[in-house]
Amino acid sequence: MEAPDSPANPSEDAAEATPSGGTDGPTSLPARAADTTPENPWPLHLLSRKLKEHIERSPQVWIEGQVIELNRRGSTAYMTLRDVDHEISLPASVWGTVMARLKEPVDRGSRVVALVKPEMWLKSGRLTMAVRDMRPVGLGDLLARIERLRQALGAEGLFSEARKKRLPLLPHRIGLITGRDSDAKKDVLRNAALRWPAVEFEIREVAVQGGNAVAEVLGALRELDAHASVDVIVIARGGGSLEDLLPFSSEVLVRAVAEAATPVVSAIGHEADRPILDDVADLRASTPTDAAKRIVPEVTEELARVHQCRERLERQIRLLVERESDRLAAVRSRPVLAAPLAMVEARHEELVRLRGRAHAAVSTAVVRGHDAVAHLRAQVRALSPQQTLDRGYSVVQVLDGPGATVVRGPEDAPTGTGLRVRLARGTIAARSEGQLPDPLHAPASPGQTSSRHNPPEAPERATEGSTHG
Repeated sequence: MEAPDSPANPSEDAAEATPSGGTDGPTSLPARAADTTPENPWPLHLLSRKLKEHIERSPQVWIEGQVIELNRRGSTAYMTLRDVDHEISLPASVWGTVMARLKEPVDRGSRVVALVKPEMWLKSGRLTMAVRDMRPVGLGDLLARIERLRQALGAEGLFSEARKKRLPLLPHRIGLITGRDSDAKKDVLRNAALRWPAVEFEIREVAVQGGNAVAEVLGALRELDAHASVDVIVIARGGGSLEDLLPFSSEVLVRAVAEAATPVVSAIGHEADRPILDDVADLRASTPTDAAKRIVPEVTEELARVHQCRERLERQIRLLVERESDRLAAVRSRPVLAAPLAMVEARHEELVRLRGRAHAAVSTAVVRGHDAVAHLRAQVRALSPQQTLDRGYSVVQVLDGPGATVVRGPEDAPTGTGLRVRLARGTIAARSEGQLPDPLHAPASPGQTSSRHNPPEAPERATEGSTHG
């Protein structure tokens, strides 16, 4: 530590700068602590005095703490003040005049607000707090302070229902933070086991009042929150005075509960007790017993609900089967399903009828076609040269010359012309002897062409037609 730039007593510092004794003569001591060396150190009393001067320049300050030790020696009281939330303490001394001004007596366990100024005892090097003024923190002050903190945290939204997490229907493992071998622990375990015998717990026993309570509860909360198998965390404590429940209104603990990923249940004190932890927790139970009832279901009630649901399910299934059976019976009673062959038989009869009609129509068409063919055949035969030949006519052709020329007139077959006469059955040879007279028009003159086989009537028609029959 550095020495002050302007010493309070220059004569003393000058005297201290020359060490007593030594054979080498006077040596100047370093003015600053940083300048000291193993060869040129400070005397212990110089360091103590400089520390005292430095500490006593500190201003006086109002602090809050809890009195854990108090000893009165004459007109002076010596006590130890400890921080409300942390394991930190400092000694303090109180003059009798300060103690006499107190309206309420202060004893061990009292919570006080004190105006202190740091002091250091030079001979022993002991640091102490000289109490210049002190006021006990009454119940009203604590309630007002808790209420101000409650309003501030509420304004931040830490108590909002929207941020609170829903508890699981049936937690597999429950984290329990409670006092060591406390009644609250026994109540939670007993009632939870009665409601659901298979329930499992992960227990952390901590201090639930006093200066260590906040730190231990906070550590257990963070440990259980990081535990993968813990589904819900219960912070339980039995009833007590306002001072006993103060750790559960600590801002540090309240914010840690708000930030926890696992749902937290607060079961602190009795119904009338309401620390800030109750407002920020995801569920507030009035007592530890109530917490056990609210975090696990009643096995008999759940079994009854299961049976009820099964009965309702069976009834609905039965009604559904009956309704569908009725619909199936109604469908089966329809003619198309009652006599499925009726439609086939009707279509078969219709098909047979249509086949008969089609066969009759085809037969009629065939008969008519046959008749038409026969009629046409008769017409063809009637017009056929063979038919003409069959009626007694013949075809006369010139035998000589190129081709078989049909004789159509006397001029085609002069006298002496060889002829071939086609009859209905066979062919004969003939020779023209000249033209004969036409009995239908005029008497024939001598030397007309005649034929021994041609009939006397219609000689021209006899030569008509084809050359083959």
